[in-house]
Amino acid sequence: MGAKLKVAGLLAVGALAGALTTMQLSAVARSTLAPLPLEELQQLAAVFGMVKSEYVEAVDEKKLISDAIGGMVAGLDPHSQYFDKKSFREFRESTGGKFVGIGIEMGMEDGVVKVISPIEGSPAFRIGLKSGDYITRIDDTPVKGMTVDQAVNRMRGEPNTKVTLTVFRKNENRTFPVTITREEIRVQSVRAKMAEPGYGWVRVSQFQDRTVDDFVAKVEQLYRQDPNLKGLVLDLRNDPGGLLDGAIAISAAFLPADVVVVSTNGQLADSRATYRATPEHYARRGGGSDVLRRLPAAIKKVPLVVLVNEGSASASEIVAGALQDHKRATIMGAQTFGKGSVQTVRPLSAETALKITTARYYTPSGRGIQARGIVPDIFLDETAEGNVFAALRVREADLERHLPTATGAAEGDKDSARQREREAARARLEAEQARTNQPPKPLPEFGSGEDWPLVQALNQLRGLPVVASKTAAERKAEATPAK
Repeated sequence: MGAKLKVAGLLAVGALAGALTTMQLSAVARSTLAPLPLEELQQLAAVFGMVKSEYVEAVDEKKLISDAIGGMVAGLDPHSQYFDKKSFREFRESTGGKFVGIGIEMGMEDGVVKVISPIEGSPAFRIGLKSGDYITRIDDTPVKGMTVDQAVNRMRGEPNTKVTLTVFRKNENRTFPVTITREEIRVQSVRAKMAEPGYGWVRVSQFQDRTVDDFVAKVEQLYRQDPNLKGLVLDLRNDPGGLLDGAIAISAAFLPADVVVVSTNGQLADSRATYRATPEHYARRGGGSDVLRRLPAAIKKVPLVVLVNEGSASASEIVAGALQDHKRATIMGAQTFGKGSVQTVRPLSAETALKITTARYYTPSGRGIQARGIVPDIFLDETAEGNVFAALRVREADLERHLPTATGAAEGDKDSARQREREAARARLEAEQARTNQPPKPLPEFGSGEDWPLVQALNQLRGLPVVASKTAAERKAEATPAK
């Protein structure tokens, strides 16, 4: 049992990311309603009355209604959701790229919080937390046994409040406390550096409000370092998606003006649209300035590789699909998550909203990627030794009630080889852990010198041999009955 828990802990962050993507924010609720099924609504009212009057103890009426709405929406598909006050605030924080906390990118390793990187300028950065530090206690509570969400919630809080962390710094073999004052953190969703002379690396970790501005600033920095950049790697691995206009803008940065980036199709007229590489479609809500004008003209022609994996979902799949269809980039890595649906957020009040799936989206050539994903041009393994965690990662087709690949598609074989593959991979990891009494070695940090897929991407750009995966193969889409 212990081995299973350790293996699951290493995968928790990646599995969560693929399932929580969102794409589009609409600030206008629809003013018209379809005819209501009166008989069923009368039954709902009758049940509400019985629970209120006959349940063993008094119940909160507002909570009953909120739970009923939540249950109704939860039965649709994995990405539709009713936002109560708390979850709506958290959603806006995630897409807005800011929150109140201490400012670390983190993961869970061996049951405790591992600092992946302190966010530059944040309280954690200023106080001296470092990549590789382990947080073993939050205030007086041990981290061991917490989920990722529980640890995050304990470190977040109100502005100007304090939290005390117990930190273990492995390379110094010491444990020490730090007290940090929480403040509003602005997350930078884009990182960049010169991977080697002449070749740049740009990583987009999520499509948030400021992603396009941050992307332009980072690319400008790269071109200041080398105006004659010979190649660029756009890293979208583990990018769960985000805002649609951000995906259109990042695609437009590399594509000719006015070409199709993505199209959508749904029940309503306003869910059927074609989005192009034009400011009208990517400048914020159509009314913002065209920040892409600041980019050097050379970015339209620079040789480009896009890195993706099973955690690349939604908006990141739009970018990969557009660049692949227009033959603007070589897509390398693993088959992506397969979230080919659009969610629209309809506010219900100032503090509540409905996130509902309103359309499927399609690449410029008309490919639907729902429950299928983007198939890379070149499959790569996670490490030089092969894939460690790839088979364990959950994809859209594995989620209960996932939308079919296309309307009216027949039911697929849910008990496919993929489930057996995951169980076999889990068994191998647990057997190795039992043999060595050590947890599986975490994958190298993206962008580091040990990052095997990045090394292969740079080889592709330089015209050197690429070590493609000998085992990875395309996974066909699995459909479920149309709703």
